[in-house]
Amino acid sequence: MFDPVEVRGLLIEAARTRSTFTYGGLLALLGHTFTRPLMRQLCKVLDRIDEDGRVMGEPGLAVLVVRQSDALPGQGWFVSRVRVYDDLPLEWEGPEARRYTKARQAEAFDYWNTP
Repeated sequence: MFDPVEVRGLLIEAARTRSTFTYGGLLALLGHTFTRPLMRQLCKVLDRIDEDGRVMGEPGLAVLVVRQSDALPGQGWFVSRVRVYDDLPLEWEGPEARRYTKARQAEAFDYWNTP
């Protein structure tokens, strides 16, 4: 349904412009309206993109896709990283989650803006 190469390209461009997408905004850019089933499919692609990038030594890109309500990734983003990263915040919302998210976004911004 979603082309990982296309989604990755959009995320890299967002990183280069130091911007983020909402889940709904990214779905709209890909030609879809927001539905939970489509969001779940998109999240699977985001996880795959991050896993492939991790193998290549790249920072995650999925952190650039956030909820409109609080500008944080969804709970699934945090849960899917528990088995890989040991520095995740204990809470998926609030100040600690916001600091963690901003730090991971900064890593992506810096990586894709280094000449």
